Amino acid sequence: MVARQLDEQIAGRFPVGRRLRVLDVGMGQGTQALRLARAGHQVTGLERDATMIAAARAAVAGQPEGIRERMRIIEGDGRDTGVHFLPGAFDVVLCHGVLMYVDEPDPLLAGLARMLAPGGLLSLLARNGDALALRPGLGGDWAGALAAFDTTSYRNRLGLDVRADRLSTLTARLAGIGAPLHAWYGVRVLTDTAPDDAPVPADVETLLAAEERAGRTDPYRGVAALLHLCGVRG
Repeated sequence: MVARQLDEQIAGRFPVGRRLRVLDVGMGQGTQALRLARAGHQVTGLERDATMIAAARAAVAGQPEGIRERMRIIEGDGRDTGVHFLPGAFDVVLCHGVLMYVDEPDPLLAGLARMLAPGGLLSLLARNGDALALRPGLGGDWAGALAAFDTTSYRNRLGLDVRADRLSTLTARLAGIGAPLHAWYGVRVLTDTAPDDAPVPADVETLLAAEERAGRTDPYRGVAALLHLCGVRG
């Protein structure tokens, strides 16, 4: 879903065929970064976890030379973008699945915005703080659902205590860093409670179509597990 939504925003902002300068902060194993490199863009991945870096480098090593040349991987923290890059060095900055691990996101977000060229696109994927009661509630954990209404903290599927962000708070933060919200989507609206090891359904394309529709339609997107926000640098 995130890939489809991101491609929609890129297509709506930049000329067809333009090779973009992309920074993926907290790139993990490089799924999105490599996908965008395959699409012809120049991609830099920033990651601090050694295991993830090794997985990303292994994935890149298996690609044709032209794709390998478009990928650069740097070991570093997303809060230190100013150490590695000049302001305005990128057309697109991704920060997916990172904010939940950062206690104070404002410095991180401000640094990401500084990396964007004028008119550049900032793509954020964050846990939805307005929907934390939904997963425990649908799972029959009534006490957990009640507790979730009054907090933005939660325990994720890895067993880690992390934090979520509310849409209104993120919207205000994007405005404050000079990259106001342009569009937003819900991610994992209908499938959040599916087990991680659930088999891929035979009608997966129908499932994806339903998720995509829900992720852009009110009121469904407001209770998605994740929020995908796209801000544009003024």
